[in-house]
Amino acid sequence: MPRIAPLILAPLAIFSTFIVLAAVGMPRSDPAGSPPIPVGRPAPALPEQTLDGFPGVPDDVFTTSEVTIVNFWASWCPPCRAEHPQLLQMQADGFSIIGVNFKDTAAAASRYLRDDGNPFRGIAFDPQGRASINWGVTAPPETFIVDGNGTVLYRFSGPLVGSDYEQRFLPELNKALSR
Repeated sequence: MPRIAPLILAPLAIFSTFIVLAAVGMPRSDPAGSPPIPVGRPAPALPEQTLDGFPGVPDDVFTTSEVTIVNFWASWCPPCRAEHPQLLQMQADGFSIIGVNFKDTAAAASRYLRDDGNPFRGIAFDPQGRASINWGVTAPPETFIVDGNGTVLYRFSGPLVGSDYEQRFLPELNKALSR
């Protein structure tokens, strides 16, 4: 009977070990410690740190009886740059938008807003992305609609552009405004 060299079995053993570890480590439906998605809940706190030279987030931002849009963005994020003209238009239309710059540098974020315009009523700076965890943000851009009592009404993942903006985000914003 031919003898099988141990090195030939090594890839099979490594692959089998990987399969077992992946099966054991698969995410559960409610993994302990995962951040809650805040829709229907009070808006989590925003970072107190701001970008120098730009307005900070007002203390009463979620208690003014006015709908507020919270946009998580970064200067290095191509989809964030794609949605920027829409945010500027929304600002021109009178919407209150709070920006949360995260996982970015202050210099790059400030330069971006100076060069391309600032659509935000206030800007929070979250260089380590800690606040984004509480909001359930996974990648920029993500945008939230918060009612005047501080309850998160809607979460939109991705850039606010084109038909996604018109068919998904705008109806939710109009619904929030008509409450």
